[in-house]
Amino acid sequence: MCLAIPSKVIAINDNVALLETLGIQREASLDLMGESVKVGDYVLLHIGYVMSKIDEKEALESIELYQEMIAKMNETHE
Repeated sequence: MCLAIPSKVIAINDNVALLETLGIQREASLDLMGESVKVGDYVLLHIGYVMSKIDEKEALESIELYQEMIAKMNETHE
């Protein structure tokens, strides 16, 4: 099973995007993208590569779900 994380593109330098994911910034390669990506787009991140673009509504719904899961996991460890 693969896990792709919805992330927002906040900068692009050559073929590397700077992404924000749940408040954490990281770089990811755009080498596997067949379509153009611009600052402000939401993308799916998997093992250091941007895999595809997704629409903002879908991305925000997924991020909200991840935040709920993280909160539940934190509750069980307290």
